[in-house]
Parts: sequence; structure tokens; C-alpha cells
Amino acid sequence: MAFTNSQRFYPETRMRRMRADEFSRRLMRENVLTTDDLIYPVFVLEGENQVEAVSSMPGVERYSIDLLVEKAKYWHQLGIPMLALFPVTPAEAKSEFAEEAYSPDGLVQRAVRALKAAVPELGIMTDVALDPYTTHGQDGIIDETGYVLNDRTVDTLVQQARSHAEAGADVVAPSDMMDGRIGVIRDELESNGFVNTRIMAYSAKYASAYYGPFRDAVGSAGNLGKGNKFSYQMDPANSDEALHEVAMDLAEGADMVMVKPGMPYLDIVHRVKTELKVPTFVYQVSGEYAMHMAAFQNGWLDEESVILESLTCIKRAGADGILTYFAVRAAELLQR
Repeated sequence: MAFTNSQRFYPETRMRRMRADEFSRRLMRENVLTTDDLIYPVFVLEGENQVEAVSSMPGVERYSIDLLVEKAKYWHQLGIPMLALFPVTPAEAKSEFAEEAYSPDGLVQRAVRALKAAVPELGIMTDVALDPYTTHGQDGIIDETGYVLNDRTVDTLVQQARSHAEAGADVVAPSDMMDGRIGVIRDELESNGFVNTRIMAYSAKYASAYYGPFRDAVGSAGNLGKGNKFSYQMDPANSDEALHEVAMDLAEGADMVMVKPGMPYLDIVHRVKTELKVPTFVYQVSGEYAMHMAAFQNGWLDEESVILESLTCIKRAGADGILTYFAVRAAELLQR
């Protein structure tokens, strides 16, 4: 910040004056977290009246469709604008070519139809990626060496995205990091009349070690084994590359972009928002959630204040919205 000779300093200027009372702190607050900023990622499983705890994510549960619908009614009442669906695909439905990903009667497709019938005003976002459906746990179709084939994978992703739109998804979110998939998906949606189906592109998705609990939650960790996703997810050391990825996805027709993970990558969020000025979303991922929960359970951090602080920090960096497993708890705290 540049200071002029005419600017007065202490004691004429006391920065603490505005911090002295709650009313003045509120009046000068630069960023305010509301329920409008929250997207809740949820895990859906087969069966009826089924609930399963995710051991590595205390407080997070997988729900069968019937129970998910009932929960969604409460989440909608809290003011949460949108859910993000992630399927727990049974082992017998997984395959080398992930055919279940685009089945019209697939788990995600049925969940979307049920949710939109019960709570039509609630936004529903679906994950467009193949890792829940492949026997090898990669996000795409692999060759004989294990390398993920870009264009062959995109062909399947297009079918998956169209099936989600046909089921009624409001937003499709390609999280696979294949080159060129946004443009092809946009063309497919347009040519089939889904002109208002939005695309949230996972544009800057890093090959992060923070995803472990999520892979447990959807059941892909065992399939992936000791494999990795370095050949398609971004190197955590890179920043300029993220801007390139985001710009390409926007040019191909993305309506929104995402940075993932969240708090360790807030510099990327800030760059995307300030340099490109587009709707920018952040995923506070499973590893971030698990670390916070471990600290809460051990009494090392105060749960309520840290949840809201962590989300406010993400918003301060430039996020327009946040996918977070704390969405319900945060909404309840904000309603107070």
C-alpha cells in the first residue's frame, strides 16, 4: 500500500478503533459467508433404508436414495442451494470400460430423478468421471500399459454427461481432467436440447494426497491400489498451468470452474478469480475435512468457529461457492 506524506499515522490513525465493537466490525466486514455459498457433496448407495458411516470422515454417511431424498428436504430448508452427487458403485457393476456410468437406470441417474421429483427447487450437480465405475480405479479408459486414453475416455464421458442431463441434473461437473472434454460435452448438450444444463468444470484439479478419504467413501481406493493419477491431474507445484487449464475450459463452454483441493490452493483460487473474473468454485476436500474433524474430536480446535473461519477464508480468496462436507453444519450455525 502506498502512503503519502499527508497521511496521518498513530495516534491520529488507530486501526483498532473499528475493531472495538461488534457493530463496527460488522459494518467494515469485507466478506460475509452465507448459506448461498454452500454446496453439499453427498454419497449415494444402492438399496433401501440403507445408511453407512464413512470411517475416515466422521459424521459423513452414505445414503440409499430413499433416505437421501428425505435428508435433502431438510438440507433444502436450511437454505443450501445445491447437492453434488457421488455414487458408491457395487463391485459387480464396475467394468474395464465403465458402461454403468451412462446407464439410464444407473444409481446416479435414479437418484437425480428422485431428488428432482421430491425437491425440484434444489440444485443437483453430478460428477462426470469414470473412477467409481472402473475396475482399475482410474478416471478413464486405460490401454495395456495402464495409461489413461484421453479421446477414448472423452467418448464415454460424453455419454455419461448426456445421461445425467436426461435424468434431470441441473449441473454436470466433469472431474476427470481429460483434454477437450468440456467442448465435446457442451456440443452434445446443445445438440440434444439441454441448453440450460450448466457445466462446472474441475479445471484446476491437482494430483493431491488430500483425496484419500473420498476414495474410501466411493469405494475406488481398493481398485486404484498403489496407482496414481499424475498423468492427468495437475502437479501441485504448478500455478500458471492452472490458469491455462481454466481458460481452455471456459473457451470450450464451461459456465463455472473449480479449484480442488481448497485451503492449500487458495493462491490458485485468487489468481483464477482476479485474472479471469469468472464464477469460481472451490472443493474443500475429504482430507481437509478429516484433518479438521480429528482436531475437533481431540479438543485441539473449536469446531464451530473453525468451520466458519475455514469457509470464510476460502471465500475471501475469491470463491463464489464452496463444496464442503461441513455444508449442513455451517448452514445450521449460520441460521443462528
